[in-house]
Amino acid sequence: MATIQRFEDLLMFTKARELTKAVYQALVACKDYGFRDQIQRASVSVVSNIAEGFESGTKQEFLNYLYSAKGSAGEVRAQLYVALDVGYVSAETFKHLKQLAEECSRFIMSFTKK
Repeated sequence: MATIQRFEDLLMFTKARELTKAVYQALVACKDYGFRDQIQRASVSVVSNIAEGFESGTKQEFLNYLYSAKGSAGEVRAQLYVALDVGYVSAETFKHLKQLAEECSRFIMSFTKK
């Protein structure tokens, strides 16, 4: 099996990018700037922690960053419930974004177990 040389080649990074883009697109018209900023920052944290961890240099540091990324994916999921409950996103958009966040968490956990 080939060794991954760049974080851009990690499926979990690609999925995290997809989540971040979708969160930004879904909330572009949201006027609750504090909420929008928080969920966007959480989604960016997923993708950023994957990249930073990969570049960190040690396996243990990488794992720590991955656990932070997974935590941020959970934060996004929690905030999506708020977005749904207060009407910032439709049920369909909520379902799609929640699925992306859950996929990120699964990919990260799967990678940490290898």
